[in-house]
Amino acid sequence: MVSPGLILAIALALVHGFAARLPIFSIIPRFRWTSFAGGVSLSYVFLEIFPELSHTQEELQHSEILLVQYLENHVYILALMGLLVFYGLNLLTHRAKSLRQENSEITHDESTSFWIHIIAFGILNVISGYLLQDLSEHTLIDCLLFFMAVALHFFIIDENLREHHQSLYDKKGRWFLVGAIVLGAVIGQAVHLNEAAIAIIWSFLTGSIILNVLKRELPDEKDTCFKSFLAGVVLFSILLLLM
Repeated sequence: MVSPGLILAIALALVHGFAARLPIFSIIPRFRWTSFAGGVSLSYVFLEIFPELSHTQEELQHSEILLVQYLENHVYILALMGLLVFYGLNLLTHRAKSLRQENSEITHDESTSFWIHIIAFGILNVISGYLLQDLSEHTLIDCLLFFMAVALHFFIIDENLREHHQSLYDKKGRWFLVGAIVLGAVIGQAVHLNEAAIAIIWSFLTGSIILNVLKRELPDEKDTCFKSFLAGVVLFSILLLLM
């Protein structure tokens, strides 16, 4: 029987590969769609990720990993590390972009900035794909809600990367991300880590997710529709609370 995690990985890979080809913005204005997606993502962070971090903290308190035993609030430290690492990568790409504009070294610096972004998100996708193995213990509704939140997250990330690196992203980047999440899911089927190790990986990942939601998915004041944003928050919050 095919694992639910592998099915979800393939479905999410299709989002990276082909979502941009859908005529979404011709039906729903871009600012409304991104505002709604930002609301869904924010709801997911507060009602799903934060409670999951609390649960993960309980698991790590009983861990036999030596370094973890001497740290309090382990998962929050790891989540902070994940946020800091990817924030640092963001700063690095922005500096590369600034140097490109100053020196007019378009080809080399644009490629460097692009691959920093893609490799960072590729690592996240491998980790995400690996962690999908845990969804086999959840209900179909849980899996569908997870897919909805993450698919919208991926869609906004894709749009952001395409805005800055359209040609490179369409030719190479999206397929790199497609392969990364499928690779992670395949590794998840073959390699099974203990709960403490998975908790550490998940905690680090959540830091990067929180950063991306706050930095990339909450629309700017000039490009936002508060009603759409509020609709995303309220509707997805109701769905999560009903589960």
